[in-house]
Amino acid sequence: MSEQSPRQEFSGIRMGRPFGIPVYVSWTWFIVAAFITWLFGDTVRAMLPELSSAAAYAVAFAFAVLLYLSVLLHELAHSVLAKAYGLPVRRITLYLLGGVSEIEKEPPTPAKEFMVAAAGPLLSLGLAGVGWLADVFLINGGGIPEVLIWQLWVANLIVGVFNLLPGLPLDGGRMLRAGVWKLSGNPGTGTVAAAWGGRVLAVLLIAAPFAMAMSTGRDVDYRDLIWPLVLASFIWMGATQSLRVARVRARIPQVNARNLARRAIPVTAETPLAEALRQAAQSGAGALVVVDHDGRPLAIVNESAVQATPEHRRPWVNVGSMAKSLEPSLVLGADLVGEPLIDAMREAPAGEYLLVEQGGEIYGVLATADVNRVFTGV
Repeated sequence: MSEQSPRQEFSGIRMGRPFGIPVYVSWTWFIVAAFITWLFGDTVRAMLPELSSAAAYAVAFAFAVLLYLSVLLHELAHSVLAKAYGLPVRRITLYLLGGVSEIEKEPPTPAKEFMVAAAGPLLSLGLAGVGWLADVFLINGGGIPEVLIWQLWVANLIVGVFNLLPGLPLDGGRMLRAGVWKLSGNPGTGTVAAAWGGRVLAVLLIAAPFAMAMSTGRDVDYRDLIWPLVLASFIWMGATQSLRVARVRARIPQVNARNLARRAIPVTAETPLAEALRQAAQSGAGALVVVDHDGRPLAIVNESAVQATPEHRRPWVNVGSMAKSLEPSLVLGADLVGEPLIDAMREAPAGEYLLVEQGGEIYGVLATADVNRVFTGV
């Protein structure tokens, strides 16, 4: 499963950098590894009665590790192809329910979106095919290798087929999104369609055990509901998050640097804050830019610092003491709109940015708070 993820703190074990992609194992993986070992241990004992209990559970743990190696290969298929398309991949994380490839930008075309999404399930199905061939033609006489290979190819078959189901956040949902995107010409429409597909899948997963019980005339075994409920919850939450992201992305074209800019007045660093604010109010300006004596911009006065300064102190504090120096990354073109503007702000997080015309003239100040208000309520 691949996804576009916001930057966030992460706790886990770093395992390496295959193909230059950091791979982490979440602490939650150990919960699932223990559960698989416990669950599969009895199966191994039944299939290989000559093994001791300790040996059977050791084989079961080996299966858990090999299964997660298969999941890692699945995620690497997504990530390596994404990198080949020039998309930055932050990391791969193995966690409670599988794995996530954190691809930081969306593919630019529906075809590339489809191919990146399809790479994982195709790899899993390929592993299933290789395992089946080995099971049928190479491994004879039973024993531990046959038990492990049989379980692994069946598990990879399930992973491959499950991920092809047409609903976000599954890979099949991203493939459906790519198809709707291609037909409609709008990636947002594709996201909404695939997210609702995910919600339908979540409902069907919960309904399936009840339908099977009714068709066979037996009562529902509520133990059979544990995994459907876990998977349905995961899919429903992922689909809901995708809908929220789609609503956010629909508003990105409204993020226009010129339209959101605050008029700024130039002041020197020695100007008392009270005087600078008086000049700004008189001019109808909403921001202060510190300039040198030749009028070149040096810094932007921080709005939160101004608000935190008591009124009785403002005549005695100069604006230079609460201004942030202008690094090149904090100077943006006034013509930036939409995704390029968001990307520029993401690369250099700050409270305010100086907007300039193509010739270098000051246009105004863009406050991050004003940009955030575009998305308020999404």
